[in-house]
Amino acid sequence: MGRKRRGGLHTWLPNQHGAWAMLAVPFTAGVFLGDDPGAGPRWAHLPLFVAWLTGYVTAFHVQQWLRLRRLSRNPRAPRRHVRPALVSAAVCAVCGVPLLIAYPWLLLAACCAAPFVAVNTLYAWRNKERALLNGLAAVVPACGMLLVTLRLGGGSLADGWRPALACLLFFAGTVPYVKTMIRERDSRAYHRASVTYHVLAVPAAYALNPWLALLFAGYLVRAALLPGRGVRVPVVGAVEVTGAVLLLAGLLLVF
Repeated sequence: MGRKRRGGLHTWLPNQHGAWAMLAVPFTAGVFLGDDPGAGPRWAHLPLFVAWLTGYVTAFHVQQWLRLRRLSRNPRAPRRHVRPALVSAAVCAVCGVPLLIAYPWLLLAACCAAPFVAVNTLYAWRNKERALLNGLAAVVPACGMLLVTLRLGGGSLADGWRPALACLLFFAGTVPYVKTMIRERDSRAYHRASVTYHVLAVPAAYALNPWLALLFAGYLVRAALLPGRGVRVPVVGAVEVTGAVLLLAGLLLVF
């Protein structure tokens, strides 16, 4: 009694909670989009989803191992990341390698994502994971996954570039916005930059589809009005999850 249990699932899962919506929404949108006959969900999407999530978990723990290896004076500190990294990498390989054999073009997609993962790894090693550019670098491959799942389901890439850009507009905007709610809550410069971005995102969304402009106008309102109001961190997360779900619904309705 009274002793905290060490280990458990919470030590394996990354603590970057906002990343899960970013991983799931573009992936799911790509699964269900596509105007080509026969386009849609495939059984191959299931192992791809597992490989996608476990690949993210692997990258997280490898990056944390590198960061702690460089910074910590305790040589045992990084060890807690070794087992999660190895297990998640093994699961990723079991699910991913057969997919690479069946769909060799997935290797090209992985190569396109690799430079962005390298940027995230470099920022982690330098202990600057909260940097704005690091967050933006993580957004690109996550949103590009929409094109991968769309193609895997038999859809045309021509059908995917607009919803992929819509995802990029939204998730790139969450990076400065969340900073204005937490780490940069007192920064007027960050607030102005976040609001300016969201103002520009509305006509950009309109160019992709006029109905999306309504959704992005709502994102603009939250970016302009919520910072500085003392909103609790769990509420900030809930608002962002809601925004991501609305984005998914909007993409499936208009494309």
